[in-house]
Amino acid sequence: EASVLISVCFIAVMLFLSLASMLHCALADGKTLVLLDNLNIRDTHSIFFRSLADRGFDVTFKTADDPSLSLIKYGQFVYDHLIIFAPSVEDFGGNINVETITSFIDGGGNVLVAASSDIGDPLRELGSECGIEFDEEKTAVIDHHNYDLSDPGEHTLIVADPENLLKAPTIVGKPTNRPVLFKGVGMVADPENPLVLDILTGSSTSYSFFPDRPISQYPHAVGKNTLLIAGLQARNNARVVFSGSMDFFSDAFFNSAVQKARPGSERYEQTGNMELAEALSRWVFKEAGVLRVGAVTHHPVGETTPPAAYTITDLVEFSIVIEMLSEGRWIPFDGDDIQLEFVRIDPFVRTYLKKNGGKYSVQFTLPDVYGVFQFKVDYNRLGYTHLYSSTQASFSASPAAHTVRAFHPSAYPYYASVFSMMAGLFVFSVVFLHMKEKEKSD
Repeated sequence: EASVLISVCFIAVMLFLSLASMLHCALADGKTLVLLDNLNIRDTHSIFFRSLADRGFDVTFKTADDPSLSLIKYGQFVYDHLIIFAPSVEDFGGNINVETITSFIDGGGNVLVAASSDIGDPLRELGSECGIEFDEEKTAVIDHHNYDLSDPGEHTLIVADPENLLKAPTIVGKPTNRPVLFKGVGMVADPENPLVLDILTGSSTSYSFFPDRPISQYPHAVGKNTLLIAGLQARNNARVVFSGSMDFFSDAFFNSAVQKARPGSERYEQTGNMELAEALSRWVFKEAGVLRVGAVTHHPVGETTPPAAYTITDLVEFSIVIEMLSEGRWIPFDGDDIQLEFVRIDPFVRTYLKKNGGKYSVQFTLPDVYGVFQFKVDYNRLGYTHLYSSTQASFSASPAAHTVRAFHPSAYPYYASVFSMMAGLFVFSVVFLHMKEKEKSD
């Protein structure tokens, strides 16, 4: 009985450890560090943080100057995501600095940054590293034609129209007619950085300057070049979102009514901030727009496995499974613009893939060209992670020795020239060997 009891206890302990390990792995995928100017922000932005917790994120709150801060321990990242709601921070605490955050992004980490008119140098430097340039401290986005009724008189409480949002539902969510409230600092994007996304821009009448000063020089940002919210998807698929307004994520802006201070403007009982903030957080933390490659197959039409060697002009079928992450599950991706390239050095065949059940497939004829080729799918679309698949076929697209005619009609002129040269050499040799010169007489 004692041995049976020990065995049962051992099994129970192993099951408990397995469940604990599974739970740790599940939480590790959503470990998020939130850096705050002060802990009161947890209460003023509670709706946003509660939405993260409800979606399964393991959220850790700390002040930005906490001396125990660390993103990396023993060469490994401690967190998967980073939220910086500390606009006025001048020095991060612990082992965190701009260089560490940049390394975090280079390692595949995702970052959400909210700034304000009290922006400090670290956030300005971090934005510069990502192709975003913030305006100076104490400046704000001003719009004398699109401000809210509750604006105190500086025209900095901006009402941003949904038409100014990036046309990418994967990033900004479903289209809505409710405007967005914004109060904060303006940004401009580096025109030489193709990875920066203009998620929300100001109207044509907006600009960024000091609200309490007359304009004495050209503003940092003017019109549609004024960015309110910007994003970045790095080449390693790491994502970063910069918001010029921390109030954008606040409970007050989520629940506020909104109406432009213009006669006849429509009043909305609630802003579109909550829906946009949730959509942005889903995108930046890779709950949306994530693709992966499944099974990849290729074979001659009518067969199920690739042969040892293909022959030129064979009819080949290629298929690939592409899946998208949706609400924690991988589902078949639905797209009509996925292309296949059959490449040696340059593509010899480029064709669209057609959806066939749970996979994408196409049939095409191999080119009449010698060489070793690759099947490539390179899918790069706005809002989605970069999808790349390269399958090198273990064959040479060349004619097989026993299945192709020995003499090809197009080569007859070359055959004729070879045999004519042989005949000419034979005649010359005969004539040369049998020719005898006459002896010279005295």
